[in-house]
Amino acid sequence: MPIAVAALGITILCLALRLAVTVVRMRDLPVWRRYLPLALFLIADAASLLRAFDIPQIAEAIAFPCNLVGLVLALREIRARRGIRAERGTA
Repeated sequence: MPIAVAALGITILCLALRLAVTVVRMRDLPVWRRYLPLALFLIADAASLLRAFDIPQIAEAIAFPCNLVGLVLALREIRARRGIRAERGTA
């Protein structure tokens, strides 16, 4: 069971990083919207690192919500861009 939880966590971590980097590469977005998912990802990672210093309460309160919001924002930006491309008829 712990191996499955670790695998799920690593998968979510890699997915969040990939989506955040994908959004950063979108040059047609304002700068703050491009870097918001990446900033949330980095905040979540910093909060998770607090567990190493015996402060798990902050990590539990901040890390997962930041990762979740970052994933949702990145997916929203990517899907919005795909919708614009579909309307224009370009690939």
